[in-house]
Amino acid sequence: MATSTTYAMKGKSKRIKKDGITLFLLSTPFIIAMILFSYFPVYGWIYAFFDYKPGIPLSSTPFVGLSNFQKIFDTPADLINALINTLAMNFLNILLSPLAIVFAIMINEVRSTRYKKFVQTLSTLPNFISWVLVFSLAFAFFSSDGFINTVLSKLGVDKQIDPIGTESVTWFFQAGITVWKSLGWSAIIYIAAIAGIDGELYDAAKVDGAGRFKSIWHITVPGVLPTFFVLLLLSVSNMLSSSFDQYFVFYNPLVADKIEVLDYYVYRAGIKVGDYPFATAVGMFKTLVSVVLLFSVNFISKKIRGQSMI
Repeated sequence: MATSTTYAMKGKSKRIKKDGITLFLLSTPFIIAMILFSYFPVYGWIYAFFDYKPGIPLSSTPFVGLSNFQKIFDTPADLINALINTLAMNFLNILLSPLAIVFAIMINEVRSTRYKKFVQTLSTLPNFISWVLVFSLAFAFFSSDGFINTVLSKLGVDKQIDPIGTESVTWFFQAGITVWKSLGWSAIIYIAAIAGIDGELYDAAKVDGAGRFKSIWHITVPGVLPTFFVLLLLSVSNMLSSSFDQYFVFYNPLVADKIEVLDYYVYRAGIKVGDYPFATAVGMFKTLVSVVLLFSVNFISKKIRGQSMI
């Protein structure tokens, strides 16, 4: 008996070891890609400490220490404006993030499997459309000669709708575009969370006389809240990062003051102006603040939920 148990344990140990090696080999290409594209570029941070000029070797470049970081705290107006735009648009995105929960619950409550798959597929497709095509669609709809203004003109309405070139609605328009593009994809996470809820809870609620709305409110919503809080905390930790592609394609002189985010500011300072050391310093500062925010929200999560994210 003891011998058979020993053999079984050895066999299980060998199986676990073999599976572990297999999983490691499968993950190796992704680990290499992550090192190459996420960690290796960190070497470029060294340029923030030099007065680097393109074409001059780094060994021949004067060392300036923290002077490029000092320029950040000299509070240039355009940097402050970019920071405000970044925080404002990310805050709007966070405020609208519960829409993904609502959408996921609505899809889950649909009884027709065929219709459910159709809606889920249709709502997920925008996530795979590039921002260049999104801008083309927005321009086709909202430009002065676009579909909406053409229809309004034929209906006798003189006022044109131009959210692409109207500064006062830029933040809200960009938030709406983000929701349209990411709603279906974000809902997938919550649909998976709903699928993990024990079905016996719904049966018990039904026996107790609870209707569909009460079952959603007392079972479904509490079941997806832990997932929502994790994603919310990650969004808060990522407040200083934005979708560069989105704001790059929608950038134009009419809305420049409202759409320039930190990522675009770094691009403009580094590529357009050519101040590579300062752009690198701003990027480093943004990354360090994001790391601090990540560990801060992780600490808050551990205190409130009793469980850390990382």
